[in-house]
Amino acid sequence: MTGLSSRLPAASFLLFTLLVPGAAAAQPASDGRLADIVVTPTRTAQPIQRAGSAITVITSEEIEKASVKDVAELFRRVPGLTVARNGGPGQSQFVRIRGGDTRHTLVLVDGIRINDPSSTGREFDFANLVLADIERIEVLRGPQSALYGSEAMGGVINIITKRGRGKPRSTLSVEAGSYGSKEVKGGISGGDDRIDYSFGFAGFDSAGFSAFGYRIPRLRYLAPSGFEPDSTRKAGVMGRIGINLDETTRLEFGGLHSLNRAQYDAAFLPFPDTPSRSESQLTNGYARLLADSFGGVLHNTVTVFANRTVRDTRDFSYFSFGGPLSTFASSTEFIGDRIGAEYQGDLKLGPLGLLTFGMRAEREQADSFRRDLLPPTPWTRTIAAEQTTRSLFALHQVTVFDHLHLSLAGRIDDVRDVERFATWRATAAYEVPETETKLRMSAGTGGKAPSLFQLYSPSFGTPDLHPEHSFGIDGGVDQILFDGRVKLSGTLFWNRYRDLIDFTTDVSRCRPGQFFGCYFNVARARMAGAELSADLELWPHYLRMKVTYTALDAIDRQTNLQLARRPRHEGRIGFIITPTERLSIEPTVVFVDHRFSSLNEVAKLQPYAHLDIYADYRVNDTVSLFLRGENLTNARFEEVQNYGTTGRAVYAGLRATW
Repeated sequence: MTGLSSRLPAASFLLFTLLVPGAAAAQPASDGRLADIVVTPTRTAQPIQRAGSAITVITSEEIEKASVKDVAELFRRVPGLTVARNGGPGQSQFVRIRGGDTRHTLVLVDGIRINDPSSTGREFDFANLVLADIERIEVLRGPQSALYGSEAMGGVINIITKRGRGKPRSTLSVEAGSYGSKEVKGGISGGDDRIDYSFGFAGFDSAGFSAFGYRIPRLRYLAPSGFEPDSTRKAGVMGRIGINLDETTRLEFGGLHSLNRAQYDAAFLPFPDTPSRSESQLTNGYARLLADSFGGVLHNTVTVFANRTVRDTRDFSYFSFGGPLSTFASSTEFIGDRIGAEYQGDLKLGPLGLLTFGMRAEREQADSFRRDLLPPTPWTRTIAAEQTTRSLFALHQVTVFDHLHLSLAGRIDDVRDVERFATWRATAAYEVPETETKLRMSAGTGGKAPSLFQLYSPSFGTPDLHPEHSFGIDGGVDQILFDGRVKLSGTLFWNRYRDLIDFTTDVSRCRPGQFFGCYFNVARARMAGAELSADLELWPHYLRMKVTYTALDAIDRQTNLQLARRPRHEGRIGFIITPTERLSIEPTVVFVDHRFSSLNEVAKLQPYAHLDIYADYRVNDTVSLFLRGENLTNARFEEVQNYGTTGRAVYAGLRATW
């Protein structure tokens, strides 16, 4: 990691040195003793203090306070993550981890990958997901392909649904406010020793605001009377059922369905405000058998799964060509299917630790169809492709001298029509109980197979693309002070990417007939930075402060320029004020440094900060009233050039639990 500190901002490096020994990415538990249980870092349940990887947990309490309209907003409280939205509610929301591309973020629900097989790079758009029944979200940073295969080059976001327990419990929340917004969500759960269940639903409707140009003064000349609002409707259901067949065997069924209908703008100057609209649906389901054998020495997990992503767009564009205004309209449908099965075995080796091993087979398929609406033409199939992946993986965990926790993982992915690639990962976590310190470091490689679109698109695809590769290391410590009242955390990381798939318009590099460009392996990138967080109980029972901060140096190694949409500094400062047991007030400031909206440091976006406030008043054990204020300072900012963001907005609601 030589040379890294010289690239970090002086303030962040100074803060990091003040925390040492104390800078890991794991989030301490609420009791201050690092007692949380996590599953994503090792594919098995373990205390978070044994995890050598950088892991953050977003709790169910934080998720309940979030709005259905902006799922990606939850990730602003996680260091190392960057969120970008193409406008307001319902518009595309993508998450980058440690400066990686959006296609390098693997998204799981209960361990099942849901990235879209039909998207350009197999990215996942969080606008298409409704969180309706979530226990927690685990965010694992750094290359994780050794455990999870392709897409996990930057990290993994694992969304874990609730498991029912005890007597039946119901929740219902309703909310309304600015931009004609209305929201409802709720659920029911329960269970006993034999059967448990948990189901949730959520819906959101808003008149919204224009995706293009809203509150951007330099674009007012395009629509002197104002841009047309772009509305959205979202709805979703989630749930799972567990059946304990006996003391050693359990059967689980889980699934979700999300729907997002949104208007959007084509954003082609000088006529950007169009009546374009899209509809996206995500359906996911799985069945899982968990069984112990050999007296509990071997734990077996067999999972079968399937999911489908369907995206329909009706795109309108206006052009003049020096004469009367002409309208062009087209309809496009993308269908991405995934089906597969996975076996995982967890073998207890006594003093030699735990060996996790398994195999996976899945088939992905992408189809797309297009037709013109003005003038009308028949449907034309534009892509029909499939890809089969077979994988073997193994992970060995062992604890040495009670306090040193080591792991070593390896994986081989065999993708049809793509060269086979192997990845590895090693971690170490050392606990110092006397000072409540945890030192942590990890190193590993990542790999990502080309997407079906990049390989087989008739217009742009390149069938002989190679997998993308990365290498990354990180290190740090968690530190707890003053009997749990102060929790400090930080990480230094360094990642290198090679053989990245890029798009070129130089047709001399493309196959005959590709007149508009193609994909090829050429790009290289380097990311380095620091992740810091602090949880401070400033006044016991009355005032708490939570801070996250990320410093990032993300460089294109071909041009030595900053990569697009990666701010050098960003963070979040939040307070939790509880003047009484019934009242909680949580003001939050989000700040983001300047960044570039396009490649080669083009379209510089100005820094911004905005203030949000969430207040909750518990009337009794059943009913709570809450108030949400967003961008109360009415800051004007852009996350993507020319796309609007919310102005000052207020929402109020009621939550009931019984």
